[in-house]
Amino acid sequence: MSQENVERVRRGTEAFSRGDFEGFLENWAPDAVVDWTNSRGLEARVYRGHADIQAFAERFREAFEDFRVELLDLVEVEDGVLVAENITYLRGRDGVEVQARSAWLITIRGGQQTSLTLYQTKQEALTAAGLSE
Repeated sequence: MSQENVERVRRGTEAFSRGDFEGFLENWAPDAVVDWTNSRGLEARVYRGHADIQAFAERFREAFEDFRVELLDLVEVEDGVLVAENITYLRGRDGVEVQARSAWLITIRGGQQTSLTLYQTKQEALTAAGLSE
């Protein structure tokens, strides 16, 4: 697996967690796509381009008092990195704390992230990537 791609994903995820949206989008292609249609929560739709993705990220981040994503398992795929599993720690403005697990299939071409698709389970993401557990 390309260590550079893994580091791009890690840096972008860390930037998102701290609300640094410029850092979050630093390695994203201008026409990148986020497919969040599998979400069981907020903002379930497709986002296209930096402005749309940043607006989504800001709305998502602002909905919570505290927010942190931890990457648990990175699996190699042909055109990028499959973040096979992650956990998001959230604290609402009312103080209620929750955790959400999901998986992302991220495509990286020419050093730029071109897409991120949300899946509810590691197996769904592996299947979408043409892999099995």
